[in-house]
Order: sequence, then C-alpha cells, then structure tokens
Amino acid sequence: MSDKSIPSDNADENTQAVATLDACGLFCPEPVMMLHNKIRDIAAGEILEVLATDPSTTRDVPKFCMFLGHELVERSEQDGQYRYLIRKV
Repeated sequence: MSDKSIPSDNADENTQAVATLDACGLFCPEPVMMLHNKIRDIAAGEILEVLATDPSTTRDVPKFCMFLGHELVERSEQDGQYRYLIRKV
C-alpha cells in the first residue's frame, strides 16, 4: 500500500467515522478480533475508523469486510500506520 488513500467508488469527502478502533501495536489476530467486537457497537450505515500497525491487516481487514458484507470505504497507509474506514451493513 502507498502513502495515499485508496477510496472505493462509494467514498465521498464527507465520510465521517462515528467511532475509532485503535489497534496500533497489536498483531494478528488481535486487530480483527477487536474489529469484530467494535463493529457491533455501531449502527448499520455508520462508519468505523480502524487504525493499525500490523501489515497483516492489509489482507485481513478487506477479507473481514468481504466475508461479513461490510463496505471498505477507504484504506490508506502512512509511515507504517494503516487506516481503514468501514461502513457497517
């Protein structure tokens, strides 16, 4: 992943996260386990921001979204920190 955002076709300038999951410093499988629990705390249609430092999240977070039907609205990487915006279905 590069140092720029990679939005999906459904991303827009006004996409706002209602909650943030900071999984920095944690390693697989902890970030995805925490994501699974945290996404339950928001309503359908809302956006969750996920921050992580584990490179395996570049594989695991998109698979999590695809498997459970959530929308990966945006993903980016800067200075070893990965950021994801996920819309709950």
